[in-house]
Amino acid sequence: MKRRDLLKGTLAAGVALALPARLAASVMPGTPRDRILFEIARRELQRAGNAIWRRDIVGIADFGLHSAKPRFHFVNLDRGEVVSHYVSHGMGSDAQHDGWLKAFSNTEGSNATSRGAYVTWEWYQGRYGTSVRLGGLDATNDAALRRYIVMHRADYAEPEHLATYGRLGRSNGCFAMGTEQFREALTHLSGGRLLFADSLGLEEDGTIQPIPELARYERNPLQFGATATASAF
Repeated sequence: MKRRDLLKGTLAAGVALALPARLAASVMPGTPRDRILFEIARRELQRAGNAIWRRDIVGIADFGLHSAKPRFHFVNLDRGEVVSHYVSHGMGSDAQHDGWLKAFSNTEGSNATSRGAYVTWEWYQGRYGTSVRLGGLDATNDAALRRYIVMHRADYAEPEHLATYGRLGRSNGCFAMGTEQFREALTHLSGGRLLFADSLGLEEDGTIQPIPELARYERNPLQFGATATASAF
């Protein structure tokens, strides 16, 4: 059995074990993936504590999926809804430019995506127009502010780019989205909310996408990398 196939099975089992019995026994809305996303959102809100002051909606970026898939999830805990959109990852995380993130980094100049929890701050006008500042809350992303890691819109994250090239373009480590998707982020995710980024690999049916070949990170079988160490360049 290949290592990634074994890991896939371990992750699926870990998710089931990690869910509280009261939750597993209840009827939850959405797909199997959505149910896991609700638990991750609640877990990360608890872990972030008072750093987050608006707790109704959580953004979860699942960089374990290809950039051609909707992998940025708006998890609305008040309504019990999940809405998913496209998001780009950093060029330093995907040197082959094949649409798969293969490494995380918190290093300045790496142009890579960082994993971990972020708090969304204020809007500002930058290179890509209106953008949202982010504060990294973990040791794996605490350089976000000085690295200028933000949320913004970009032409290379538009659905038209995806239709032409079969993958999104790459950012300098920022969370880049298409115009309509970013407008939703401005409305529903800015101003003190939580954004969590990791390689979850969650398909809609709840199965786990195997880690890409050449990847320089591993998943935590029980907590999807919440305590894992980021790869450094």
